Amino acid sequence: MKQGSMRFWRHASSILIVTALAAAAAAAVRPQEPSAPSAPRANELTLAALRPGRDTLAEAKHYYGTKVFADPSDGTQQWRDACTGHAIMLEVDKGNVIQSVTISALASESGACSGRHGDLLHEDHWQTGRGLRLGDPQDRVTQLYGDPNSSGPSVKGKRELELMYYAFDWAGSGVPQVMEVFCARDSGRVMEITLAYPSL
Repeated sequence: MKQGSMRFWRHASSILIVTALAAAAAAAVRPQEPSAPSAPRANELTLAALRPGRDTLAEAKHYYGTKVFADPSDGTQQWRDACTGHAIMLEVDKGNVIQSVTISALASESGACSGRHGDLLHEDHWQTGRGLRLGDPQDRVTQLYGDPNSSGPSVKGKRELELMYYAFDWAGSGVPQVMEVFCARDSGRVMEITLAYPSL
C-alpha cells in the first residue's frame, strides 16, 4: 500500500476512534428517564378539627353542640345526622381528653329529615388535617399518606369495605399513633376515618 494511503487510513481510524469515544461519553452523561415519584410518608394530627391526645370533649362541644349522645355500649360520645346517617364519634379518657375521633357515613339513617341537615353538624370541618374527606376516592388516601402499613377486606353491617391501616409511631409518641380508613369496595370511596392517639 502506498505511503499516502497508509496516512489516510491512519487518519480515518483516528477519526473513527474519537467519534466512538465521544458517543460513549455522551451516552454516559445522558440524563436518565425520571422515575415515578415515591408516595409521601406523612402522619396525621387532626380529624374533624380535633386533635386526639390534646383536645377535650368541651372543645368538641364547642364545634358540634352540647346535645351529644353517650353510647353506654362502647363509651363513645356521638353526634349524628338522622337524615344522612353521618356521624362523628369520640372516645374520651377519664379526664375528658379525646383519645380517638371517627367520622362515618356508615351509620344507619332514620329518615327523620327536618329540612336542614349536614350543616347542623358543621360537616365542613369533617376532614383530616391534610384534607381527606368522606366520599373522596381511595387513591387520594395514598396520595396524601403513602402506602398503608396494611390493608384488606372488612365488613361493617352489610357494607363490604377495604380497610387501610396506618401506624404513625415513627413520628414520635406525642402525636396520634393510628389512622384507619374504610373505603367502599364497590365505589372505592372513603366511608369512614378514625384517628386515635393510643394504638387501636
